[in-house]
Amino acid sequence: MWTWVQVALVLCSVFTLAQGSSWNNSQVRKSSQRTRNTKLAYNSIFEPQTTGVTEWTSWFNIDHPGGNGDYERLEAIRFYYRERVCARPVAMEARTTDWVAASDTGEVVHSSLEKGFWCINKEQPYGRICSNYHVRFQCPPVQAYWTDWSAWGPCSTTACNDVGIQVRRRKCMSTQSLPVLLTPTCPGPHTERRECSTPPCQAKWSQWGLWSACSVTCGKGRRGRRRTCIKSSEKLQCKGRPVEVQKCGNTPCTVVCQITCPEGRPSEDCRHCVCEGQTLQGEVLSVTGVPVSGASVAVSDQPTVIRTHTNAKGLFKIPTMCSGPETRLLINKEKFAPATVPVFNNSSKSLWIRVLLRSSEKPYILKHPEDKVRYEGQRVILCCKATGTPNPDKYYWYHNGTLLDQKIYKYEEDLVLRDLKSEQSGQYYCKANSLTGSIKSTPAFLTVFAKGAPACNITPESHLIRLPIDCKQPGTESKFYNAGRCPHNKCPGSLDFDLRCRDASGFCCGVKQMEAKEINCGSYILPIKVVSECGCQKCVEPKVLVRGRVVAADNNEPLRFGHIYMGKERVGTTGYQGGFTIQVPSDTQRLVVNFVDPSQRFIDTLKVFIFDRRGGAVYHDVKVMRKKESVDIDAGETNTIYLGEIKGEDPIGQLVIPPNSFHKNTGETYEGTVKASVTFFDPRNITTAAAAPGDLNFVGDEGDILPLRTYGMFSVDFRDEANQEVLGAGEVQVLLDTEHVKMQEHIPAMKLWSLNPDTGIWEEEGDFQPTQVTTGENGRRKREERTFLIGNMEIRERRLFNLDVPESRRCYVKVRAYMSDKFLPTEQLEGVVINLINLEPKPGYSSNPRAWGRFDSVITGSNGACLPAFCDAQRPDAYTAYVTAIMGGEELEAAPSAPKMNPNIIGVSQPYLDKLDYQRSDHDDLALKKTAFRINLAKPNPNNFDETNGPIYPYQNLIACENAPVDANHFRFFRVEKDKYEYNVVPFEESDLTTWTGDYLSWWPNPQEFRACYIKVKIHGATEVMVRSRNLGGTHPMTRGQLYGIRDIRSTRDLSHPNTSAACLEFKCGGMLFDQGAVDRSLITVIPQGNCRRIGINSLLQEYLTKHPPVLQNNESHAFNMLAPVDPLGHNYGIYTVTDQNPRIAKEIAIGRCFDGTSDGFSREMKPNLGTDGSGHEGITRNAGQKRVSPGSGVSLWPTGQDPGPQNWQCKQEENWDTDSTQAVELPRGHWGDSR
Repeated sequence: MWTWVQVALVLCSVFTLAQGSSWNNSQVRKSSQRTRNTKLAYNSIFEPQTTGVTEWTSWFNIDHPGGNGDYERLEAIRFYYRERVCARPVAMEARTTDWVAASDTGEVVHSSLEKGFWCINKEQPYGRICSNYHVRFQCPPVQAYWTDWSAWGPCSTTACNDVGIQVRRRKCMSTQSLPVLLTPTCPGPHTERRECSTPPCQAKWSQWGLWSACSVTCGKGRRGRRRTCIKSSEKLQCKGRPVEVQKCGNTPCTVVCQITCPEGRPSEDCRHCVCEGQTLQGEVLSVTGVPVSGASVAVSDQPTVIRTHTNAKGLFKIPTMCSGPETRLLINKEKFAPATVPVFNNSSKSLWIRVLLRSSEKPYILKHPEDKVRYEGQRVILCCKATGTPNPDKYYWYHNGTLLDQKIYKYEEDLVLRDLKSEQSGQYYCKANSLTGSIKSTPAFLTVFAKGAPACNITPESHLIRLPIDCKQPGTESKFYNAGRCPHNKCPGSLDFDLRCRDASGFCCGVKQMEAKEINCGSYILPIKVVSECGCQKCVEPKVLVRGRVVAADNNEPLRFGHIYMGKERVGTTGYQGGFTIQVPSDTQRLVVNFVDPSQRFIDTLKVFIFDRRGGAVYHDVKVMRKKESVDIDAGETNTIYLGEIKGEDPIGQLVIPPNSFHKNTGETYEGTVKASVTFFDPRNITTAAAAPGDLNFVGDEGDILPLRTYGMFSVDFRDEANQEVLGAGEVQVLLDTEHVKMQEHIPAMKLWSLNPDTGIWEEEGDFQPTQVTTGENGRRKREERTFLIGNMEIRERRLFNLDVPESRRCYVKVRAYMSDKFLPTEQLEGVVINLINLEPKPGYSSNPRAWGRFDSVITGSNGACLPAFCDAQRPDAYTAYVTAIMGGEELEAAPSAPKMNPNIIGVSQPYLDKLDYQRSDHDDLALKKTAFRINLAKPNPNNFDETNGPIYPYQNLIACENAPVDANHFRFFRVEKDKYEYNVVPFEESDLTTWTGDYLSWWPNPQEFRACYIKVKIHGATEVMVRSRNLGGTHPMTRGQLYGIRDIRSTRDLSHPNTSAACLEFKCGGMLFDQGAVDRSLITVIPQGNCRRIGINSLLQEYLTKHPPVLQNNESHAFNMLAPVDPLGHNYGIYTVTDQNPRIAKEIAIGRCFDGTSDGFSREMKPNLGTDGSGHEGITRNAGQKRVSPGSGVSLWPTGQDPGPQNWQCKQEENWDTDSTQAVELPRGHWGDSR
């Protein structure tokens, strides 16, 4: 404690402000000696008291002079230093922090023993501020002392190997009695703390307990003892076992068997019954009669007790076998489905049984769930049915990818949802499981509308249709008109029963009301019917067809009268030219079709066809491989058959057949000469890609359909030389030369697959193992050591095999098809089949591929198509693709790549286009076709903005590809169709049959059947001419005088005959209208759009029209009028009529016949004179020589056919016509469709 000698400021409690009138004279004199500007404090000033005082407190400084001043309040000091200031101080001392007494500073200060000390800045002279003060207090004497320290308390932590705190305390005691609320004050702390730690964590065993009693009283048993792990942390474990078991008991027991045998007695091991003298013999065969060796035989109620195995001949024998009415045998063999068969007892002691094993097959979905639409509170059923060998035994349902609890929903094959809620909308699919694997169904979408919510938006969507070329709307000059349309989505309708797998009646949003309007085209009025209101009504369900032609892959020889199978059911026969048409069942999700040649010249070819669910026909060119000539081999010797023999190159692989491997269907080993034919689909020959069977997909472990990449397929055909009986083969070795596997990472993943003929899915036969093989001279190489992949297989029911690798590097390629090379977004073509062939690179990933590895096909929709393909992110040319487009048998042209690469034409921006290396098929040789392009399949880099907008999308971005806007990058095809225009008063999209509207003025009156009619018009003149047909109602009271539509077409020149061209012009067929109530013979007016006049009419046509009144007068020389024939006239009349379930197919066939000038032919070359006068001049292609016509040229026009006499429809150029005129022939308003 500090002791101060100098005079200090002392504030005594006995002199308060109220008693301040008594001043000490000496203090007054001291005060008078200060400067005049110094103001005294209000409190008296005294020297410190020393009598009876034992101590001063420490110095306190809780404020600084900033702000209003320095405030050392006693209340605040007690708050911060509660135990250091006594309750009633007797004196206080104040000093600056520089140890200057308050009285010596010359500052105005204030003090009070009740309040403390303070100095206020604004009271100081000359703008000074207060000094920084600290204070201390003098307390009255108190007799207090500390007790001894207590012992240290426990550590604050109990966890092992941890650090905590220990505390000990002491108490302040007083020798004087104090008031109740007053506590004596002792100097120093009353508690002390120190750090402490706990022992390290450890775990150790307790002592072993006593051995337990033996588990048996006789025989051999067990006994055990236990110990406990004592551990200081739950994270620790004791090493060793907590239990010890040892054998005990040596006293033999009397055996008591619990088996009850209806016949015989229990066996010695009490596992089965024994019937002395009774023997069960049998044989196990495949369904083709081949013995199955190594199959296990057990009784079904004891499947783990294997009684015996079959020998090499498929025979087995079980002596002392008892059989009763309920006895059944269980036969198991790898790659076969387990079979359970009954054993029938007889009077003899020897029993014989024959078992047929079916090859195991993975599950396959037969019935997929279908899209449904319901209101809240209604019910719905989603159905799923799968088959396989064995049949699936478990089904699982998923909603938006989440498994539904079977206990809650109580589903099996079918899922029933009751009292629907809106949150139950979404995607549903099922998964079927069996012993052989799983399969997922295609997803179905359930849409649940809130009660009272409109199922369809009554306001039509915008739909612009193109107007005729001579129609210019005044004021806007627009060539388009908004006709409106309704979105064709399903809606909840009125169902008679809502728990059917397929709703009895489908309801869709469609046209509820149309409104007739007129378009002012300047020189004429064009009528149109626009959609004014949409509503929920029954869906139009057009027929879905697949058609095409089956020809040989080598020379296009047609497969005549070939059998067509769907599954095991024969559904049709190919025609003389190989043509076929298949109607697709409405519930089909995957269309698998097998073409079988009865003459056995071609191998059986299985195809998985894509089809358009919206209706109509999709055309497919089917290529079949010619069966390789058979060779004679000796069944008793080892035989080697090479796979993929190409001149100058090594085979891809070999088949090695051990001696005595061939067998008949009876299972008998075949000895003799075998007619062996092995046809190999060599991927080094790109022409074989179109003939490859199946769609190169397999089912993964989770039931997803995944892609394969092939290294070759082969079809085997082994026959008895004598009677041509089909033979099977046992363990056949397949060797694959690894030099042909250009991607080394594929070698360990290579597998052998066989094609399931019912599902079109490839199923695994076995793995390959790498082996060094010494190859002999085969005319190509000398004897050397080479690495082969060797796999084993049996040739049983399946005869088509594949050397494939599952591939995970996948992308999607965006492709669109257009009506012309203008590539207008409003003129996209739907229903075009886009084919993509993945190409295998040469060594070093050369950009010039040498072989194909996979093929895929997709149909274009309203937003193009996304084709799956293999791609690579590291090397742009690791994978390449060859892409084509076909529409109704017609190949579309790809966007050109020469003479200069134009990104605006190709549809892909730079620099990504250079990376993809786009080249059309005629890039290097203009003489080649223009109907394909080749690209590098470079996987887009997500960090490169230029590669994030298509045309190649990562596999997980399928939705982005399908929904990509039309201005996003994409590849393009276009139809070579020049100067053609079609206008319907009732708009209809021929690529989407669901847009059909039932109206008297509909061009096509029946959505199930479409009849196309064309008239052939011959032109005499130096230039081509646009020809128009104006089609009005003729004889029907509801349509008489009203426009159906307009058709424009430019004639095609015949270069071999100067001043001659012809046009195939479509007109509205006569016949029933949509109500099927009465026939309408349409009023047809044929008008050439130029300075033309009619000079002749086909005499047979004129005769027909005369005999079928009413007959129209043809007084106008520039036009031809007729009432459309109801009868299907032929080429002799110059009329070509074709009926089909698809309007585009009907029109394509009719145009082909019209170009050819026959009633059953087909040509892409215009033959204007063929059949006219018996001459058969060669024509030109439809697209050759087409150019814009000068309206002033003199031309003539006539429908052509076989010349029945001197009178034909002819037209000559007139010398007095105004050939310099540029004004098109302007016809009266009525000629162009004014229906008023």
